[in-house]
Amino acid sequence: MRTQVAIIGAGPAGLTLAHLLHLHGIDSVVLESRSREYIEQRIRAGVLEQNSVDALVAAGVGERIQSAGLIHHGTLLRFGGETHRIDFQKLTGKSVTIYSQHELVRDLVAARLATQRPLFFEASEVALAELGSNTPRVRFRHAGREHELVCDVVAGCDGFHGVSRAAIPAERLRIFEREYPFGWLGILADVAPSSDELVYAHHPRGFALLSMRSPTVSRLYLQCTPDEDADAWTDEQIWSELDVRLAARGFALARGPITQKGVTPMRSFVAEPMRHGRLFLAGDAAHIVPPTGAKGLNLALADAQLLATALEALLGRGDARLADGYSQTCLRRVWKVERFSAWMTLLLHTQPTTAFDHRIQLAELEYLVGSTAAATALAENYVGLPLY
Repeated sequence: MRTQVAIIGAGPAGLTLAHLLHLHGIDSVVLESRSREYIEQRIRAGVLEQNSVDALVAAGVGERIQSAGLIHHGTLLRFGGETHRIDFQKLTGKSVTIYSQHELVRDLVAARLATQRPLFFEASEVALAELGSNTPRVRFRHAGREHELVCDVVAGCDGFHGVSRAAIPAERLRIFEREYPFGWLGILADVAPSSDELVYAHHPRGFALLSMRSPTVSRLYLQCTPDEDADAWTDEQIWSELDVRLAARGFALARGPITQKGVTPMRSFVAEPMRHGRLFLAGDAAHIVPPTGAKGLNLALADAQLLATALEALLGRGDARLADGYSQTCLRRVWKVERFSAWMTLLLHTQPTTAFDHRIQLAELEYLVGSTAAATALAENYVGLPLY
C-alpha cells in the first residue's frame, strides 16, 4: 500500500489528524490495534476547551457536541466546607463543554468512514522502519495477512504504551516525568449530577471531584493510593466517602447505581523532541498530564491541529518550515499545560507533607478564590491557552 501519511492509533489525536488532513486533500491510512467497539466504549476524559470545540465544529464534526454537550461557564472549588465559584465567562469570555471522549471518538470514526479512506481496526504487530528516509514504512498484520505501508510521513498517535515513541532511538529522546503518590478511584453512576458545574474538593481525607458525562450520568472521583484495589471498595463505602469529602452547606449528594469503577494512577510525562526523521508524535505518545486540569484530551487535539497544518504545508506545498518547527511549537504549549496540571494536582490533593506545607496549601486556596488576578489565571488555563 502507498499513502502520504500513516497514522498509528485511532484515538482523538489520530482520528482528528486524519479528518483534518482529508479536508486539506492529504491522503492517509489509520491503523488501530483495538476493535471499533473497544475504542467507542472506552470511558475517558470529558472536558473540552473552548478552542477544541471551535476547531471540531469548524472541521464539520461538532454537530453532536453542539446538541448534546453540556456548556459550563464556570467551576466550583470547595474547601473548609465552603464553596467558591470561578466564573470562566466573566473572567475570560470563554467556557468549556462536557462531552465524553468516547462520544467524540464515535463522531470521528463516523467521519472517517464517511470519507471511505482506510481505517484498519485490530491491526497487530505494527513496526516502523526507515524513519530517517523520505519513504518510511509501516509493517502490520490485519485479518490474518501481513501488509507493508509505504508513506511520506508517520504520525505516532498510539498513546503512552504504543510502538511509535519506542521506535525512536533512546539516545535521541529526553524523558521528563513525575510520579504522584496518589491516584483516583473513579466511578460512573446512573444518577443525575448533584451540581450543574464540576466541583473540585480539597478535604483533609483527600481530594474529591464531582463531574458528569450527561444529564443522567455522573462521574465522580476519590483520591486514593496508586495501587488501590477498586474492588475492595463497596458501593456504600464509595458513596459514604464522597459524602464526607464533598460536604458543604446546602449541598446534598445524589446516589445511584454504580456501573463502572476503576483506579487511575497519576503521572506527568514529556518526551522531547516530538519528531524523529519522518516520524511525528502527537497526544499521549509524547506527553501525559494528571487529569486534575482536564488537559490530556485537549492537548491531543491541539497536537493534531498543529500537525495537520504542518503536513499540509509539507506535503501539499513543499514547505517544510512548520514541520521542522512542529516539536518546538507543540512543546512550548505542552510545558505550559504540564505546569498548570501539576499545579492543580498539588494544590488540591492531600499529601504526606508537614503542617507548614498544609497551611501554605490552604493559604493558596484562599488567595485563589479571593483574588481576581489569581482566579483569572486559573480560568485562562482551564478554558484553554491559544494554539500558538
